[in-house]
Amino acid sequence: MKAYVLKKVGGPDVLKISSVASSSPGTNEVQVQIETIGLNYAEIQSRKGLYGWAPKRPYIPGMEAYGKIRAIGDGVTDLQVGTQVIVVGQFGCYTEEIVVPVNQILPAFKNFTPAENAAFAVQFMTAWVALFEICRIRATDRVLIQAAAGGVGTAAVQLAKALGCEVFGTASKDSKLDLISRLGVDHSINYHTDDFVAVIREKTGGEGVDVILEVVGGEVFRKSMEVLNPFGRLVVIGFASLNLNKLNPLSWWETWKDIPRVKIDAMATASQVVGASHLGYLLKDTKRMMRIWTDLSLFTLEHGLKPVVGHEFKFEEMAEAHKLMESRNSHGKIVVHI
Repeated sequence: MKAYVLKKVGGPDVLKISSVASSSPGTNEVQVQIETIGLNYAEIQSRKGLYGWAPKRPYIPGMEAYGKIRAIGDGVTDLQVGTQVIVVGQFGCYTEEIVVPVNQILPAFKNFTPAENAAFAVQFMTAWVALFEICRIRATDRVLIQAAAGGVGTAAVQLAKALGCEVFGTASKDSKLDLISRLGVDHSINYHTDDFVAVIREKTGGEGVDVILEVVGGEVFRKSMEVLNPFGRLVVIGFASLNLNKLNPLSWWETWKDIPRVKIDAMATASQVVGASHLGYLLKDTKRMMRIWTDLSLFTLEHGLKPVVGHEFKFEEMAEAHKLMESRNSHGKIVVHI
């Protein structure tokens, strides 16, 4: 079968299709024939050798996909051959088929397209955990979503608006501002041309926001703290601005400087909360993951939410898909079809 095996780190062009042997499912495992793959920024970092959760090379990247169960192993009683499912994990999805433990299998949405099913799990679970589990978001909250036109951003916007929050969203281009406005953002801010701190102060009568989803780091994180209200909650889910080059010692300083940091004494004065989240831990806590998945799925169906699929590529175009994501010119989710 065909797969992308990451043998060395580097730019998108290191992604080459290889022929690898197929494997049969063992006890409590299933084999899934993959139809569509959802791309994640962690895979960009992994390709560069900057992702701490990546396994030892060579390995097959890819954190999520959608497909059909082809075979089941011993001990699997609640899944059937032919069932359409979503696969989640830390790696392994850039391939035509995959064998995974049953705790990495989630039920697909019948009202979603294959692309939408591949685009849902990581982005929506990331946004849900950040907003509902960590920030304990309420309908009365004012919410700021940084990089709101991205995969996680578009998911977070939909979740917050469905709850009834007033939402501020930042993006870099007019086309992205149009997208998040269509999703329901109340105040769209172009962070290249406007100071989001000033805009938020103006729109809130000199106040700020109660919940912030931060994905950039560096100056964006520091300015975000300026508009976090007393009793506000900010959660960090990524560091898109960080660009470590192991061969350039100057980049080590820039990277260290831009990692989000807080001053506990200042936070205590305002009774603020700053947290961080990474979905990887959920793979080791099946009970918690399934409880979160159930809550998210019910909310999604109740409010008619769907992931935004912004770009679609063929399997042979994986390097081009990576280039687009790394350029930060994409919007919504990037999906690859096999």
